[in-house]
Amino acid sequence: MISRYRFAWRLLLAACFLGSPSACFAQVAGSATPAPVATDAPSALTADQPYAVHAQSTFVGQGNFAFRAPYEGANSLDGGGDLRETFDVTLFAGVKPWSGAELWINPEIDQGFGLRNTLGAAGFPSAEAYKVGKKNPYLRLQRLFFRQTIDLGGAAEHVESAANQLAGTRKVDRVVLTMGKLSVVDIFDQNKYAHDPRADFLNWTAVDAGSFDYAADAWGYTYGAAAELYTGRFTFRAGLFNLSKVPNDVRLETNFRQYQIDGEVEERHTIAGRPGAIRVTGFVSHGNFAKLDDAVALAKITGLPIDNALVRAFRNRIGISINAEQEVSDTVGVFLRAGVTDGSIEAIEFTDIDRTISGGISLAGSSWGRPQDRVGVALIANGISPTRERFLAAGGLGILVGDGRLPHPGTEFIAETYYDLAAIGPLRVAVDGQLIVNPAYNRDRGPVPIIGARVHAQF
Repeated sequence: MISRYRFAWRLLLAACFLGSPSACFAQVAGSATPAPVATDAPSALTADQPYAVHAQSTFVGQGNFAFRAPYEGANSLDGGGDLRETFDVTLFAGVKPWSGAELWINPEIDQGFGLRNTLGAAGFPSAEAYKVGKKNPYLRLQRLFFRQTIDLGGAAEHVESAANQLAGTRKVDRVVLTMGKLSVVDIFDQNKYAHDPRADFLNWTAVDAGSFDYAADAWGYTYGAAAELYTGRFTFRAGLFNLSKVPNDVRLETNFRQYQIDGEVEERHTIAGRPGAIRVTGFVSHGNFAKLDDAVALAKITGLPIDNALVRAFRNRIGISINAEQEVSDTVGVFLRAGVTDGSIEAIEFTDIDRTISGGISLAGSSWGRPQDRVGVALIANGISPTRERFLAAGGLGILVGDGRLPHPGTEFIAETYYDLAAIGPLRVAVDGQLIVNPAYNRDRGPVPIIGARVHAQF
């Protein structure tokens, strides 16, 4: 395995040293985007950074033990057990063409597969696994975007250098415009304690709201633009993004014929002197989608397998979610997400969830003498509408789930815990455990115990 990835590590290290060697060995912990530091006036330390080069590499090995599985379908986890791995190397190169502007490019090398080729659970256990798996490493351009920050006033705050973020100074009241190729969840549904599978939780529905069917190709990226207004303790966000040409496809629209509009309101506050935030996120997707009952009805008439493509027509799918984070002490933070979406229409881009709730706790290791280590525990419940139950019971296949039948539907429950250890320099090593009860909403199968290990370095 070492020889297979030797060229990728060389690329990572070369990219790092082409950028900033001193930053290359800076310890990175928690979020990839450090919190800004408020200041009354800029200083020499907050001078605008003209360019930066960062890099990261992540390896995740994950396996599920054998579990009760009297039957399985095309989109089922392997009841006999499975072991898979994923690996990626990402370059983050950015330049400041003029004041307040940043241009970033993120080429990435990917390799590997999720369990059962990223199928079998609505809350899939590894957000490092894309829907497209490949045995050999391959190169993709995941992000290429432009960001313009327009200061409006208020106090100045220092911004640390990080992946896709140049160091400098900005005003707390500002407008931020972003456009290009990026991920919707780079901007929306952020959470300090549960949003980065390279640093905290791995499960898809721990790091994002499971019902947030955000615009994306099979790798999680799309083309579009977003605007953010920061004013006082509030931020208002809106974005327009291309959907896939066909639901859950590798090809994206380029002309917004099928699109998604996202909106978000964020409120920041303090409780007992501790910072927290609440975000409400909504989306409207407009495109060529199938009504699930129509697909089932047509299959009964023709006697053929269910085919969503035969009943697709232009319509809307909407959803809303809430996302909260709260610091409890210097070492403890908690988070909560909940969301619902239209369960009468096929899932479009993310996963097969119509309602979700997740919450958990994040602990820093200061109390046991390891301040850079972090422990997390999350509990998740995902559900679907009666319409989607009928669809799956009739043999329909969703984005990630479809056991061929569903005689005994139930809520999909997930528990996840991880320990992320600061090893040497920029290297972090984590162990992760998950238990999925009623995988793919099926009480006939499971529970599924899953163990994993993550090795991550960020420069």
